[in-house]
Amino acid sequence: MNATMGNESQVFGLEPEKGRWFFVVLGMIINLCLGTVYAWSVFRKPLAAHFSTETVKVTATDTLWPFMLFLGLFAVLMPVGGKLVQRGVAPRTITIVGSAIVALGWFLSGHVSSLNMVYLTYGVIGGIGVGLAYGIPIAVSTRWFPDKKGLAVGFTVLGFGLSALITAPLANYLITTPDAIPNFIGVACDLATENSPSNCVMPTFSILGIAFLIITFICALPLRFPAAGWQPAGWKAGGAGGIVAADITGSALLGTSTFYGLWFCFFVGSLSGLMAIGIASPVGQEIIKLDAATAATLVSVFALFNGGGRPIFGWLTDALTPKYSAALTCGIILLASLAMYKFAGEGNVLLYTVCFCGFWMCLGGWLAIAPTSTATFFGLKNYAFNYSIVFPAYSAGAIIGGLVSGFAKDVYGSYINAFLVTAVLGAIGLIVALTLVKPVKTAS
Repeated sequence: MNATMGNESQVFGLEPEKGRWFFVVLGMIINLCLGTVYAWSVFRKPLAAHFSTETVKVTATDTLWPFMLFLGLFAVLMPVGGKLVQRGVAPRTITIVGSAIVALGWFLSGHVSSLNMVYLTYGVIGGIGVGLAYGIPIAVSTRWFPDKKGLAVGFTVLGFGLSALITAPLANYLITTPDAIPNFIGVACDLATENSPSNCVMPTFSILGIAFLIITFICALPLRFPAAGWQPAGWKAGGAGGIVAADITGSALLGTSTFYGLWFCFFVGSLSGLMAIGIASPVGQEIIKLDAATAATLVSVFALFNGGGRPIFGWLTDALTPKYSAALTCGIILLASLAMYKFAGEGNVLLYTVCFCGFWMCLGGWLAIAPTSTATFFGLKNYAFNYSIVFPAYSAGAIIGGLVSGFAKDVYGSYINAFLVTAVLGAIGLIVALTLVKPVKTAS
């Protein structure tokens, strides 16, 4: 894999235009391990059962804190990984270190003696690790695919979106199957009692930590950027929609209306999507009057749309430009929100399914649109750091989306009024996308 005059001779033993797809596959697998946070719901009840006593009962809110801390630290630490890339640290090094910290957090979570320690091991340590590692495989894909940034990024982050479909059943199997726990883990399952089955939640944390360490280390080793100036054969610089991006970062980035337009639209997509993830099953059961099993089955369907939205909207961002792909998501959010607000009720299963597929798909879509747009508008040179500044829109959406749905339920007794908020935000986002999500004007 020699590089001369900005040219690559071979990548994984193939022509660069073919071999570069291996970086996408490796990034997808790494993201599958990092994205296990989306399977957190599987751990909540077993954790509550493990740490509850006759005098102290662990509540649902108590078991939500590790998840919230994880997401918060995830966003806060992303600029650190981006800054390290700017300073020339190899992408494989950052990914290995970040992934090792994630694995350590999972492993230690299986050996703690209180839920408060899980906040530290899973929420803080795990969140720090994902914050460092998450953006790096995406940065590698954007550098290798200047001609197909959206499509490559969409498939790279597909692993994060689909992680729960793979890791949630695996974790549930380990938690409920004592015979599957090897002795060398050094953590015992809770023995079955008259009132509860065996609970192997603690050794499950450690098993997954070891697995993640091995998988991410192997996948991170080949990660690298192409030689400076490399371009796919026959392709001329121009980016998505013919946009030629300047290399912008820091205060210059924050001084553009494009940044704020992109940030707001990403916030709208994240808020509506993450809110829909949090209330999908309760809305199905309380408003549409589905039984729990049917609601759970539909959540799995929604997850497929969340994962599929990433490559689909990545491709659309390449084909339509970021402006119109962003506008499309805001339009879908607006229509789905109005439909839920005006027409959702008992028996409206098709309406509920279509609308929530739309919310989940747009959330997945934004995890491809946002990084692709960042590279398209602000350049590849400082991409990793720039995206770490854009990404907090996701965490802001997670927090405010939770507050909106919680307020609607607590004050009005139903989640329906939360969709009025997302409808308004979708309408504003549509206007912002069409007016502000555009190439940055630079001095000629």
